[in-house]
Amino acid sequence: MNMSISGINGYWAAPRASGPLDAHVSLPGSKSLTARALVLAALACEPTELTGTLVARDTELMVGALRSMGVDIRPWPPSDTQGRIVISPPPQLGSNLPLTFIDCGLAGTVMRFAPLVAAQSQGTYRFDGDPHARNRPMKPLVNAMKDLGIEITADADGQLPMTLQGRGGAGSSGPKPGIGVEGGSLEIMSTSSSQFISALLLAAPRFNKGLDLSVQGDVPSAPHILMTVRALQERGVRVHELTAGGHPVAPGVTPVRWRVEPGQILGGKRSIEPDLSNAGPFLAAAGICGGTVRIENWPRETTQAGAVWPEILSAMGMDIELQDGTLYARATGTLKGIEKNLGHVGELVPTVAALAAFAQGPSKITGIGHLRGHETDRLAAITQGLRAVGVGCQELADGLLITPSQSDNAVERPDGKPKVIRAYADHRMATFGALLGLRVPNTYIDDIACTSKTLPQFPTMWAKMLDR
Repeated sequence: MNMSISGINGYWAAPRASGPLDAHVSLPGSKSLTARALVLAALACEPTELTGTLVARDTELMVGALRSMGVDIRPWPPSDTQGRIVISPPPQLGSNLPLTFIDCGLAGTVMRFAPLVAAQSQGTYRFDGDPHARNRPMKPLVNAMKDLGIEITADADGQLPMTLQGRGGAGSSGPKPGIGVEGGSLEIMSTSSSQFISALLLAAPRFNKGLDLSVQGDVPSAPHILMTVRALQERGVRVHELTAGGHPVAPGVTPVRWRVEPGQILGGKRSIEPDLSNAGPFLAAAGICGGTVRIENWPRETTQAGAVWPEILSAMGMDIELQDGTLYARATGTLKGIEKNLGHVGELVPTVAALAAFAQGPSKITGIGHLRGHETDRLAAITQGLRAVGVGCQELADGLLITPSQSDNAVERPDGKPKVIRAYADHRMATFGALLGLRVPNTYIDDIACTSKTLPQFPTMWAKMLDR
């Protein structure tokens, strides 16, 4: 098999599969869990030892942000195969510099989580990032922070760049009277990102009065909020998940209100699960190419959005089995279209869309209008990418309608022309393009390096999966 990853004009030539797969894949730690663990460790009352820590651009940026506030994180990057680091919060978070710059890159977790940590530290901070970071929604969080009495200035639309004055109060020595964020009751509009809610919840235990947070509108990506709640509870924080009227929610019901009691955040030993969202492209590859892909160390219970991969892939015609901690994804010879609301797991949509390109029958994915405000406008990017390889795709108000050719091999028919998939600096769009390239000849991706955001090893792992 030709596994060259050199491309035209510096682009990455997506390797084409020559036959069914038979691969084992071991994934690094979850970006979402690592980000939450780092923030909670910075606000904890004692050191935290993390294992399974993800080393990628987003986590590098988070480490840099927290170190700029005086948090000791070492060794970084981890020096052993277990991804082990120790995070030690200072007695008082803060910086003695007149102005501390924090680079957010394109990381939503940094631009949304780190300001709530900085608000409880000493010093003045300026947050900015990659050019597209200035297009990502921030206004609901900026307004919420102002409502909490935090001195913050942002551009006219409430987006990056922004400057924040810390109020002190957080650190391993505990709160001091007269300083810090007071907390109390707060209402927020969060329809564009669940990270606004998570940012406030993560910081809330160190507010003087805790936080009673209510949400207006639909809650996108609810599993990520549940992940935040469980991460807090595992560290000794009391969090109540409530209805709008303040009653405990029934099992399986999405809360619209959360009450976080003030108190200490515990450290200790914590481990990070493998990133199940990043498992998606590898699992989907078996459906596109045929054969079997196995993902090691799949958790039986998890709050990660990727936990729904077995359900989605089964609905699309794949055979999925969890056996002794390994998830098996097997092709059955037929891929089916899917009609499903994926608003709660929007980050999985680019992979689902790539799989749908090879399905027998159309797919309609709804509830994902908020993806227009992710690393790029993912609905527009997916539509452009699918059309580039001859697959019909129509943007809906809150979703996509994908209509692959009814001729089995039409999308794979070589015409000698290169098909360029633009990643728009978005890691999910780069892996989307890699999936299309498994069966579409002459497929190129303009920026495979952007996978370093959450999976720097992606090109090597992709090649290994195909090389058998």
